[in-house]
Amino acid sequence: MNDAKHWFALFTKPRHEFKAEEQLKIIGVNSYLPVVNKVKQWSDRKKKISEPVLRSYIFIYANEAERLAALEQTSIIRCLSEHRRPAVIPDWQIENLKRMLDYKAEYFIFEGLVSGTKVEIKEGPFAGVIGIVRSGTEGKTLAVTVELLNRTIIAYLPKESVERIID
Repeated sequence: MNDAKHWFALFTKPRHEFKAEEQLKIIGVNSYLPVVNKVKQWSDRKKKISEPVLRSYIFIYANEAERLAALEQTSIIRCLSEHRRPAVIPDWQIENLKRMLDYKAEYFIFEGLVSGTKVEIKEGPFAGVIGIVRSGTEGKTLAVTVELLNRTIIAYLPKESVERIID
């Protein structure tokens, strides 16, 4: 049996991301649910809440047995696949996502891949993050993609960041 662990993306029931995370924790499967904290305002109050960055998705770092156990959970619908096999997400894509979300910036999620120049940030809070640069109304923006999910996260680049083109 293959004990090698890889990152997989699981598709959850709508609005079940946190419940899926809880279920995976109970069975001992290492999961990652990217979230952002936002302040929501209602007519009578404000409340700070955590929202999933990628709705209906949660990532697991698992071997094949753990992946199959995760699929048995009631909040999980399926594992994303590629060519009829469970799709493995490269470690660097998950690391880039984590690093980008660690920096508290305003994020925009776009469905579909953003085309542009591939860069690695050399300095500043995004140092080491690989992404795609786009021009925007606010200047330069950095896009980090999880290609398998066809989603892109955009954050405004701080002025102190220096970019380098990757061949």
